[in-house]
Amino acid sequence: MSRRPARAEQPQAPGAGGQQPDDRVLTLPNLISFIRLLGVPLFLYLFLVVRADVAAIVVLAVGGTSDWVDGWIARRLRQVSRLGELLDPLADRLYILATLVAFTAREVVPWQFTAALLARELLLLGSLAVLRRHGYGPPPVHYVGKTATFLLLAAFPVLLLAAAVPAAAAIAGAVGWALAWWGLVLYWVAGALYVIQARQLVRAVRGQGVPA
Repeated sequence: MSRRPARAEQPQAPGAGGQQPDDRVLTLPNLISFIRLLGVPLFLYLFLVVRADVAAIVVLAVGGTSDWVDGWIARRLRQVSRLGELLDPLADRLYILATLVAFTAREVVPWQFTAALLARELLLLGSLAVLRRHGYGPPPVHYVGKTATFLLLAAFPVLLLAAAVPAAAAIAGAVGWALAWWGLVLYWVAGALYVIQARQLVRAVRGQGVPA
């Protein structure tokens, strides 16, 4: 009776200095990530319900700039955790998706831009489904994806500033759309890299004779 070969271990990306993530939950970086998550419904309320655009700009700016803070603190204080590795990209995606939906509803960005970003998310979800089918978790976050996320999170409050303050529309609009388009391009580049990585992992499993 043949025995099913063991899965190859999911590659892990250690933190700075070779630090491996642990199982801690109550850490300062995780607290920051939780606060960032709470900022998503707060932004939607301010922007769509009470139309407090200035306050919404502040929430977006804080949420975007704090994107790198939790990671920096985690590495600095050696508090890299598995929960943090899940919360950080989750907060990033929720900010991006919530902002896109809200901006499209109020016509700050065209629906085509939103569709392009959502299509990339669907591509990534499909790749993750294939990886899970073969026994793998999500691939490590690529620096191209982190750069794209940073550009998009920086672009959104600038675009909102351009829409909310007519006197700043010309300059803020140019800067915001430059960041947004670069972010979109890099977002798709990162998506392509994830698909390639997923394909390589699946091929490695099939090469070991592991049935799908």
